[in-house]
Amino acid sequence: MKNFNFLIAGLLLISCSMKKNENAEEVRLITLDPGHFHAALVQKTSYPGVSPTVFVYAPAGADLNEHLKKIEAYNTRQDNPTQWKEVIYSKPDFLEKMLADKKGNVMVTSGNNGKKTDYILQTLKAGINVLADKPMAIDETGFEKLKECFDIAEKQKLLLYDIMTERFEITTILQREFSMLPAVYGAQQSGSPEDPAVVKESVHHFFKVVSGNPLLRPAWFFDVRQQGEGIVDVTTHLVDLVQWECFPEQSIDYKKDIELLNASHWTTSVSPAQFKEVTGFDKYPDFLKKDVVDDTLRVYSNGEINYKIKGVHAKVSVIWNYTYPEGGGDTHYSVMKGSKAHLIIEQGAKQNYKPALYIKCVDSDLQSFENELNKSLATVAAKYPGIALNKLEADRWEVTVPAKYHNGHEAHFGQVTENFLKYLRAGSLPAWEVPNMLAKYYVTTTALKMATAAQ
Repeated sequence: MKNFNFLIAGLLLISCSMKKNENAEEVRLITLDPGHFHAALVQKTSYPGVSPTVFVYAPAGADLNEHLKKIEAYNTRQDNPTQWKEVIYSKPDFLEKMLADKKGNVMVTSGNNGKKTDYILQTLKAGINVLADKPMAIDETGFEKLKECFDIAEKQKLLLYDIMTERFEITTILQREFSMLPAVYGAQQSGSPEDPAVVKESVHHFFKVVSGNPLLRPAWFFDVRQQGEGIVDVTTHLVDLVQWECFPEQSIDYKKDIELLNASHWTTSVSPAQFKEVTGFDKYPDFLKKDVVDDTLRVYSNGEINYKIKGVHAKVSVIWNYTYPEGGGDTHYSVMKGSKAHLIIEQGAKQNYKPALYIKCVDSDLQSFENELNKSLATVAAKYPGIALNKLEADRWEVTVPAKYHNGHEAHFGQVTENFLKYLRAGSLPAWEVPNMLAKYYVTTTALKMATAAQ
């Protein structure tokens, strides 16, 4: 009987220990001040090992209401509804309360970018991991704070990661895959300032539809002091893709590997009627009046950066229009230039505004290239079954992609989150991620300084 009692006690101890470990491994999300719809898109799907209870800390108002409406829509949809339970704290001391409560172990933030770097810094100091929407810094001051954030994360063994959805777009993935096949791509060209070897251009729109409904943007979204200029916002994705595709899984040292050449920025005009349509505001708030000329809001949402990365000339640019043409949407254009082929992504009217990848031979031996391309296709198709080639011209092919791979921008947030959760369980990010995040934000924030100085 005595041994039996010891056995029972031992089993109870093991059971309690297992429960404790299971609880320790459960991810509990905190959403902080969700002023942008990307925060909700993280919760468009559910994840194994993630608690359905999410603690939301935010000021009361339209931003919070819009966020909760989107979560409720995911919970009540007919197809594969989620079961999130949002626990709200909306008093003015929401940040201090979040830091004191520590109800979760992963903080998700997507909103006012002027506040975001401080949110990240204070959250890490409190011992909480961070999954942040881009950009994590919008100026040089923010970049210096971001460096401190990564130092704290390293010391406290925490993860700080930004949401790079464009890495999950299938044509971008395939552009990267083909660029890693020397028989097809050859050697990465260096290019020149007049003819960069890598070009990435993105066109976005203020008025758009998200999750089936017209997007209502907060008024502060149009204030570059709060949202950040286009040159430090959307270009974050483009700079990230230059690094991710040209130097896969290689660390970039911004102090040695990056050389900024020039940068420029310019405005998009938004009329009072357009501003009302996209925000619901009848007039411009006082904080925007500094940017109003002749009753029209001028937003520095456009920008271009020319730089060298490990000797390769790259150009990234972003344009914001008010809205897209009928049947259209945001677009992406990308060129990578190898010694044997150029890999080109286009997403215009000709492509029905769906991204398409083309391979253009620049090798003098066209027949040999075509033979190698057809052989190399098997390598890519082994990873992505169904991928094929459609010959359009003697020297040009389209990469045909099954519909199942075109899951859309909104689905990419779930894929990024799944990746983050994998890293969280492993206890670390890949070694190259942190230096490359620093390099990315060095490029964007330094480019802003250059563009402003050149005005």
